[in-house]
Amino acid sequence: MADGEGSDPRPWVVVQHVAHEGPGAVGTALAAAGLAVRVVRPDLGEALPGPDEPAGLVVLGGPMGVHDDARHPWLGPERELLFAAVGVGTPVLGVCLGAQQLAAALGAEVTTGPGAEVGPGEVELTPAGRRDPVFGPEYGGLAATTVPCVHWHRDTFSLPEGAVHLAGTRRFPHQAFRFGDRAYGLQFHVEVDPGLASAWRPLLPEGAVPDDAHLARVGTVGARLLGRFVAVATARVQPVAR
Repeated sequence: MADGEGSDPRPWVVVQHVAHEGPGAVGTALAAAGLAVRVVRPDLGEALPGPDEPAGLVVLGGPMGVHDDARHPWLGPERELLFAAVGVGTPVLGVCLGAQQLAAALGAEVTTGPGAEVGPGEVELTPAGRRDPVFGPEYGGLAATTVPCVHWHRDTFSLPEGAVHLAGTRRFPHQAFRFGDRAYGLQFHVEVDPGLASAWRPLLPEGAVPDDAHLARVGTVGARLLGRFVAVATARVQPVAR
């Protein structure tokens, strides 16, 4: 089965939490694979799907935290959706807050880190990350051992039991994980396309705005990683390296 060519008529659902953190390059990768996409905004009162409704589930970032249920009552149902989606085998991608929500849904602890990590940076792949179907060169992923990205977080998470640790930084060791074959959590951002970069520029702290050269590297690497994720999610690429 070619990427995006299957009998599943269901759309992928992208859960967006705030206006300035849209799908970016995630949407581009899904569209390139010929997949239908539906964006859901629980922060605006839109209902989350059931776990069997989407062909795939993407949960994006946002300024709220996993423990802010009182102010954002949809956070709890979103974690329930993530847990159920993983349970029924739905492909899942959590980005930043979405990765923290995924980790929490799978039983991990989400805590405040040693300080904010904001701006241009890179994460180091673990040995397992270098063997991973999305990140590893053996499967058409990255030839390098680092991933250029944009950071915008302070919270962090422990690894869910049974998860595969894929990437980290010195200050925040748990930056990416895989759970099962097709559920990925990325604390960092590789989905930053020109539209997102423009929206983020006035919101980032002074001195934390990535320059054009770094954004270009993020764009190139992000497109490859997100394309690989979609390929793994839709074609059930095997084997999964452990």
